[in-house]
Amino acid sequence: MTIQVGDSIPAMKLMQATAEGPKEVSTEELFGGKTVVLFGVPGAFTPTCSAKHLPGFVTQFDALKAKGADVVACMAVNDAFVMGAWGKDQGVGDKVVMLADGSAAFTKALGLELDLTARGLGVRSQRFALVAKAGKVTHVAVEAAGAFEVSSAEAVLAAL
Repeated sequence: MTIQVGDSIPAMKLMQATAEGPKEVSTEELFGGKTVVLFGVPGAFTPTCSAKHLPGFVTQFDALKAKGADVVACMAVNDAFVMGAWGKDQGVGDKVVMLADGSAAFTKALGLELDLTARGLGVRSQRFALVAKAGKVTHVAVEAAGAFEVSSAEAVLAAL
């Protein structure tokens, strides 16, 4: 079942690339006591994700912070090395936390997996955005297949 407004973010581990190598990030630490904007993409370095989705959140970072976001995070079913390289390529700096869900465990716990095995991509994340306050979901928007509207930075700004 897809995560809904009012649900708690599942307690799990994600990975983040650091200068010292991959580091575990617990969702309890990430979401605890904060307002977090989390958006998920089908894959790093993919066309819409690289041209529109991630750049929108980098561009709108200050506006998201001004509306109350403590953390802006991007998640994909990729490894921490790929997410780190994509973040560097996109110039995210310290604005967007790049999170790897390499085995799609967190994505599946959210009920947001997308099986692209037939296209050679395996299980990925649907394109989505959510807002959570102190670990409770206050807004969630999942895109229809091939769409990019409700999960954009501008749509999240309107929901904050």
